[in-house]
Amino acid sequence: QVQLVESGGGLVQPGGSLRLSCAASGRIASFDAVLWYRQAPGKERELVAGIRSGGSTRYADSVKGRFTISRDNAKNTVFLQMNTLKPEDTAVYLCNAHRYTSDYWGQGTQVTVSS
Repeated sequence: QVQLVESGGGLVQPGGSLRLSCAASGRIASFDAVLWYRQAPGKERELVAGIRSGGSTRYADSVKGRFTISRDNAKNTVFLQMNTLKPEDTAVYLCNAHRYTSDYWGQGTQVTVSS
């Protein structure tokens, strides 16, 4: 059974940076796509970034130019580098992985951007 574990969240001041990790119990390279979502109170779940098996990436307009998604197949881990953080980035960040018809979720990691 696939398990995803997010880490790297925390409290950071506006303009700061964090790097989130999504570690898979299985081979991260076996997934068709790995996605980062975020959920904040009063807001709908938002797709933040994604990386496909071939390496192509996509980003929400709200984070484009500030966030970078990457993958380390040897470590079975997907990263989300978040720079120039804003208070509006505050949310629980969730890792989601797709393989065939299967859909796996992590428990999330809290990111709080506040002065």
